[in-house]
Amino acid sequence: MFFKNLLNAWNRISLVKQIIIGLIIGIVLAVAFPTQLSGITIFGSLFVGALKAVAPVLVFFLVMAAISHHKAGQKTNMKSIIGLYLLGTLLAALAAVIASFIFKLQLVLPESTSDIAPPGGISEVLRTLVFNVVSNPVSALLNANYIGILAWAILLGVALRHASETTKDFLWDISDAVSQMVRWIIKFAPLGVMGLVFDSIAVSGLATLLEYGKLIVLLVGTMLFDALIINPIMVYAGTRENPYPLVLKCLKDSGITAFFTRSSAANIPVNMRLCEELGLDKDTYSISIPLGATINMGGAAITISILTLAAANTLGIAVDLPMAVLLCVLSAISACGASGVAGGSLLLIPLACSLFGIPNDLAMQVVGVGFIVGVIQDSCETALNSSTDVLFTATAEFAARRKNKK
Repeated sequence: MFFKNLLNAWNRISLVKQIIIGLIIGIVLAVAFPTQLSGITIFGSLFVGALKAVAPVLVFFLVMAAISHHKAGQKTNMKSIIGLYLLGTLLAALAAVIASFIFKLQLVLPESTSDIAPPGGISEVLRTLVFNVVSNPVSALLNANYIGILAWAILLGVALRHASETTKDFLWDISDAVSQMVRWIIKFAPLGVMGLVFDSIAVSGLATLLEYGKLIVLLVGTMLFDALIINPIMVYAGTRENPYPLVLKCLKDSGITAFFTRSSAANIPVNMRLCEELGLDKDTYSISIPLGATINMGGAAITISILTLAAANTLGIAVDLPMAVLLCVLSAISACGASGVAGGSLLLIPLACSLFGIPNDLAMQVVGVGFIVGVIQDSCETALNSSTDVLFTATAEFAARRKNKK
């Protein structure tokens, strides 16, 4: 009876509060018993693994069902959403470049990370993305290749637009069933977060990060500026309403989970659930959310720009305005392709460093710095990227509704 009452009381607490409780417990246990309770990390691994396993299937069926049900003349906001994704990434890169000019940081470079191979150039990044489009559909699902999954889901959805209503309804039923599985998995988020935060603190420790405190502050500060200043301005420009309730809700309900999972792909089911809660059009968000996890990379653009300019400062390389503008554009384009490259945004730093003639060996040492601060940098980057997927999707729809009322 006691445990039943305890469970009922726990279920009455909101998910965000449950996650915060899990976070606090994880921090306390990691500080007090970093080695004795190492088994706790399994909860984090299981949670992220479950989300990563279900996300490709969810995206595949949701997109296919939405496209197959789409009727001629039915309006979506995809053009506006894609425009917001690209503009948001470019403005994030610009903010990072400006911040780097104001706060000229220099790096303490570790040993070269020679066992990791970065892409050879922007053409290689784009080539990887193009080949991901034509990947085998089974392989795309197995490897969580979301570009390939989107491509095949859209093609099959278009092909099924003339299928019987029974077939189309069956696709919706499958996507609803997978969505229910996602809701079950998300209920275990507090345990998962507890395991993830325990692992981060117990393995990396807090002392190591203090050496790179200035860099972390600049990275996180720029991401916060993007999330709390630039993005709200973009939302207000579209909706003409106070943007902060929507911005803060996206950060709270999507950003917090993404911060701990450190995976935009794993956070797709969370974002789908938030879009449903906001009352957005399922035909639109079932496509825009997985697409955003691929091309909406403001946080990655910030990481690439700041670490590249910090490397230039360390080596005494003067960066003029035209080169800074070119870096903004290159960072934004590279960031959009980050998900197609093993290692994400950090491995695109050598590509940006090549703009300033920085040798690859030194650029890879900068990547090493990125891995050291990655416990915080990657978490904040993913939180920014993933929460803005919902933010920009909602902004485009609310803006369209406002226009229709006039």
